[in-house]
Amino acid sequence: MPVWLALVFSVLIGALYAVQSRVNGELGHQIGDGFTAAVISFGSGLVILSLGLIVSQRGRRGLQLVARAVKAKYLSWWHLLGGLAGALFVLSQGLVAAPLGIALFTVAVVAGQTVSGVLMDRFGIGPGGRRTLHASKIVGALLALVAVGFTVSGELRGSDALWLLALPLIAGIGQGWQQAVNGQVRVTAQSALTATFLNFLTGSIALVLAALVHGLVVGFALELPGNPWLYTGGLIGCIFIAGAALVVRTTGVLMLGLCIVAGQLVCALALDLLAPTQGHPLGVTTIAGTALALVAVVIAAVRWRRPGRAHS
Repeated sequence: MPVWLALVFSVLIGALYAVQSRVNGELGHQIGDGFTAAVISFGSGLVILSLGLIVSQRGRRGLQLVARAVKAKYLSWWHLLGGLAGALFVLSQGLVAAPLGIALFTVAVVAGQTVSGVLMDRFGIGPGGRRTLHASKIVGALLALVAVGFTVSGELRGSDALWLLALPLIAGIGQGWQQAVNGQVRVTAQSALTATFLNFLTGSIALVLAALVHGLVVGFALELPGNPWLYTGGLIGCIFIAGAALVVRTTGVLMLGLCIVAGQLVCALALDLLAPTQGHPLGVTTIAGTALALVAVVIAAVRWRRPGRAHS
């Protein structure tokens, strides 16, 4: 895949992250139980992917290739646990996206993604192997953090729920690791469907167990909203998890994360324009921060060379 096309897809993946955060956050808010919302989101995605495996011979063959690779120790068993990070991300959406607002939720996730992307590329955990951290990538990552911080600076002042940022921050760190290991599984399986199915399988198991424990302690949510769009989080997750596994080998984990940042901010801007939420009006800082994040992606995507330096 050409690099420019992989970067475009990565930005679109980021937009889907923002849409899913809005959907799952609202579902958790209306149900009153983020654990149940997370199970619905991940569980519906698992059903969709299971149907895909039934009709896809390549996907089923991918499961065999992964099993052989793990048995031969070519692929480590922990590469199959990327779904745990995805489960934490979806759970954080259901628990804190609504009370924090998409902007505050996004800044915490983005901060975690950026740090994780640098570490994953530095230590070569992704399928593209170890990547050199050129100055442009570091500057781009730092500028992305500045952009999201500037975007939500007005909302951060005087907030009584800053401690809630810890969950999406940890979830964001997990996202970089998830993208790296899922990309490795996709390369081994030769199928994005297989990698995405395994991601949703492990994540669904973890979320069901967590929801059972939570339900036994505080009770189960029995009333579900009737709005059908609130149940599309699983489908959206299938698309962006498969897409990330497909492009991460070309982009690297850090560049994928930076493009996701841009996509999240642009989509958040569109959501605020087309479907604003109460208490989160669109402001000048949001528009300026979005533009700054896009500049950060451009800086990180270009390896600047000194004048007169020979091209390799």
